[in-house]
Amino acid sequence: MINDRREYDDLVARYGAPVGVEDARARWGSLIRSAGFGSITLITRERWEWAALVPLSQVSGVLSGLPVLSVSSARGKLGELVRQAAQPYDDMPILLSRHRNPVAALVGAGRLIERSATSNRVDADALLVEGHTITLALDAQQSQVTAIVRDRDGNVTAAGSGDGAAGALRSLVFG
Repeated sequence: MINDRREYDDLVARYGAPVGVEDARARWGSLIRSAGFGSITLITRERWEWAALVPLSQVSGVLSGLPVLSVSSARGKLGELVRQAAQPYDDMPILLSRHRNPVAALVGAGRLIERSATSNRVDADALLVEGHTITLALDAQQSQVTAIVRDRDGNVTAAGSGDGAAGALRSLVFG
């Protein structure tokens, strides 16, 4: 559970500004894809109820036994799911699946507070010095910028997305 305003500010500094439920529904496909590349997206309902759409790598423990919803079902119930995830007594991730394969999870944003700000963060400058390339792409329809990092062999090593180039670069995480 998020206890004070500083914790919200910390989350925004680490992962970018939260997306409202309706905006998240409109961009659901691209948010799920970004999660698959390692990006974390904060989603808010009624200002103080926050959840996070996270890659499976951010879900600790055994995945079996966790609640599972299809990506399309979750989109329709997103407001309810954000409210559920934001509750202090419900600390269980909700797995999101496509064709019965988990692809991402929805967790209470408070779960992210305890994590180190640098645990999976990528230093874009250091990557460029090491010979990686970073591609920024704008999805004008959804006002979303995606950053993809590739190594010298062209393999995707990190990704992030945000409301602008700075937000996308700030949200870069290893996949």
